[in-house]
Amino acid sequence: MDPVVLRDDMVDSLEHEAKAVVGSERVSVAMRTVPREPFVDEDAAAYADRSFEQLGTRVLSPSAAGRLFEALDVRPDDSVLVVGVGVGYTAAVLAELTDEANVHAVDIARRLVYEARSNLDSAGYGGVLVDCRDGARGLPEYAPYDRILLEAAAIEPPRALLDQLAPGGRLVMPLGGAAQELVAIEGGERIEYGTVAYHPMLVDGEQVDTIERNRTYREDREHARRAAERQKGWEQTWIDWDRV
Repeated sequence: MDPVVLRDDMVDSLEHEAKAVVGSERVSVAMRTVPREPFVDEDAAAYADRSFEQLGTRVLSPSAAGRLFEALDVRPDDSVLVVGVGVGYTAAVLAELTDEANVHAVDIARRLVYEARSNLDSAGYGGVLVDCRDGARGLPEYAPYDRILLEAAAIEPPRALLDQLAPGGRLVMPLGGAAQELVAIEGGERIEYGTVAYHPMLVDGEQVDTIERNRTYREDREHARRAAERQKGWEQTWIDWDRV
């Protein structure tokens, strides 16, 4: 079936459900414009309203993405930072809502950065800047941002992201641990948009493409002790061949 028809059907369903996810005309037009095929391995699943894992990250369902766009409330010409760009779909829609030169994105996993760059280029949004960074630190080189989207859960809003907001700016994120609420933080106030379930925000060393996750100090001591006790090569006890 024609992808344009599939996109229209997808957004129609998000607008006409009992609890409509998409309510603004600008979000509706943007989601009808941006193709999902470049961001999804399986073309058949591109417009199904479900999330799935890809390259160690969660590709959001259309309805989950729509909730983020509505909460973020991007205005024309807004400068936007996406933290946790994943495969790049949300960054593409945000580029449609403002301008691709105004959208900056980071991800802690290097292979996702490469994937997002490739996908965005294939979809026609190669002007979006994507860099490999620890998301909790944001991207200060291009701050301040009118809108910041954090696509991972945290107990508290990262201080660096709040500091990189422009006056009157808005940060949208899943807030909490086991129980999470989608919130928009603006001018010191929090607006709640209902419960969500996102992966927790990672720190450097926990991303899927590293050899080993971050260790605690206790684990570091244990690794050092085991390494000291491990004898190999010339460190082995001398063998008296005359007694063998």
